[in-house]
Amino acid sequence: ETAALQVSISLNKVELSVGESKFFICTAIGEPVRLDWYNPQGERIVPSKRMALHTETSRSRLIIYNAIIEDAGIYRCQATDASGHTEEASVVLEIYQRLTFRDVQSPQEFRHGETAEVVCDVISSPVPVVVWYYQDREITEEHHSRFQVLPNNNLQIHQVTKADEGVYRCEASVEARGEIDFVDIAVVVNVPPVLSVFQQSFNATADYQESVTFTCITSGSPDPLVTWHRKGQQLEPSEQHVFNRLEGGRSMLTIRNIRQGDGGTYTCKATNKAGSQERELFLKVFVQPHITQLKNVTAVEGSAAMISCVAEGEPLPDISWRRASDGQTFVDGDKSQDGRFEVRGRHGKSVLTISGVKLTDLGRFDCEALSRIGGHQKSMFLDIEYIPKFLTNHTIYYSWEGNPVNISCDVMSNPPATMLWRRERFTISAEGTANTRVHSAEGKSVLEVTPMSDRDFGRYNCTARNNIGVRYQEFILAQADVPSNPYSVRLSAVSQRLATVTFMKPDSHGGVPISYYLVQYKEVGSQEWRDVKSHSVQTTVVLTGLEPNTTYEVRVAAVNGKGQGEFSHTETFQTLPIREPSPPAVHGQRGMGKAYRLGLVKQDDGGMPIVEYIVKYKTDKEEQWMTKLVPGANDFAMLQPLQWNTRYEVEITARNVKGLSEPTFYQFFMPQKPDITGKSMKQENLFLLMPPLSLYFPASA
Repeated sequence: ETAALQVSISLNKVELSVGESKFFICTAIGEPVRLDWYNPQGERIVPSKRMALHTETSRSRLIIYNAIIEDAGIYRCQATDASGHTEEASVVLEIYQRLTFRDVQSPQEFRHGETAEVVCDVISSPVPVVVWYYQDREITEEHHSRFQVLPNNNLQIHQVTKADEGVYRCEASVEARGEIDFVDIAVVVNVPPVLSVFQQSFNATADYQESVTFTCITSGSPDPLVTWHRKGQQLEPSEQHVFNRLEGGRSMLTIRNIRQGDGGTYTCKATNKAGSQERELFLKVFVQPHITQLKNVTAVEGSAAMISCVAEGEPLPDISWRRASDGQTFVDGDKSQDGRFEVRGRHGKSVLTISGVKLTDLGRFDCEALSRIGGHQKSMFLDIEYIPKFLTNHTIYYSWEGNPVNISCDVMSNPPATMLWRRERFTISAEGTANTRVHSAEGKSVLEVTPMSDRDFGRYNCTARNNIGVRYQEFILAQADVPSNPYSVRLSAVSQRLATVTFMKPDSHGGVPISYYLVQYKEVGSQEWRDVKSHSVQTTVVLTGLEPNTTYEVRVAAVNGKGQGEFSHTETFQTLPIREPSPPAVHGQRGMGKAYRLGLVKQDDGGMPIVEYIVKYKTDKEEQWMTKLVPGANDFAMLQPLQWNTRYEVEITARNVKGLSEPTFYQFFMPQKPDITGKSMKQENLFLLMPPLSLYFPASA
């Protein structure tokens, strides 16, 4: 007989913590044919990843890996023998959750002023008791009004501040098992940035290498990041944009080498985890005036000219005009007295309008752009085009057969005119003809005509043409004549050998200039006229080499290119007879040592050469005259030896063959005798600087 079946399990009640593993051994006595395990739901256990079975004939091992709450319950081991009889044993498996903190973050960050919830996710079975500590003190609602432990064990802090920062301890315990654990959580409170600026707006002038520094003062936690923005773009460090940070949360942006385009709004932005704030700063850039457009203008005489000047700058400059010819200035709204000049301007543009343009308007005009920070000036030139104008009223020319004449047609025009000559409807070509040639220069055309017969005299037409218009001028080539007679022949300054002839020029020069005058003279009774030509066209001629005490006849004719004209009336005159000379003129100066030099200047010699000068001299104390004879060809007399420190009187007489002149009186003074020392030499030199004491008494006076 077989032994009765008996089944036993190694353990009968087991407590297992979630996640732990256990095994159970089921042993059968007798002759079992099979051993089976059943789970708490009554299902036969099939081996799996978490539940393993190792079965031998009378022994079976069940392993539960990584237990979960759902594994709890009664497990049965059943043995079956050959006759189908079964016996079983059971084991109770209790599963509990150990105290576990699930993924608790530290630090936990909050924003200043919000309601913070410090998360402490802790599980256990049974449910744990959670207590919070801060700075080693338990947090209780009576002592900490803003603090509250929530049903989910989290700690809620109302209106959290920077002062609430620190380490908080979350402590959990399970009394049934005496199990206790804690976790420390760092609480960080972030403060949004606060921004302030010292100065909000700045001024600068462009293109003067000027710089401006904006300053932003920030606070916040963590320290905010400061960025600078303009026109929606973040500025990057560069040559022009320099960033600086100083303690005290000061951030600076320096804008260097300011240009016009740098003006406008800049934004300072401070950002951290808790938020961001921005402030606007303003840069006003002043720009020196600059004239960007001013062109030379060409206008047609009589029409209107418009000159425009465009300038930029900040502030926009005022524009004025200045006429260089007379310095007259014009500003916006001005009108000249004659109403021809008017200025209109707006938004950095000014237009100077000149109506009824005159040639006198030609020239430079200055445009000046002026603002309170500076000025700029530029000039333009007003050129005036006009129809040709003839410059000459000389339209009648005279010539004679075989004598070339230049007929000059002078024109002022802009642009330069082309000029043509016409003769009775025929154009004279530039090459000319047998007896005409054309010489052209700018503004001038000269027609050279060599008249060969009467046919070549008459009318010649000069035509000047430019793109403004055409003008004509008529010239007449007339036959020249010889001059008419000079008249009013007069004689003056007649002496023994000389006579001066003066006369009035003829009423008619015959159409061509007088070349010279022919003066003819002869002794009365002689048949032979002697000729004297005038110097150029002077109406005075001096006759020389005449005989004294003789009667002469004189007549005058004018000569031009055509020939010699008629003679004037004949005039007669008589030369003077020979007489005694006039007294000489005298001037004196000291000679070397005891000498005195008298200069003699011949006056009228009376018609015959002076033979000699008789010089008589004496001291003012003496009665006796000394005499010195000087040849008439000489121009001085040397008196010596003389006495020192003495006044002398002199009488000088001139003699020709006819006799003696009246005397000339003269006085001079001889100085003291000089020492041979330097001192008196100086005195003597001083004396030399004194003018000679001279008295000139002409004999006739």
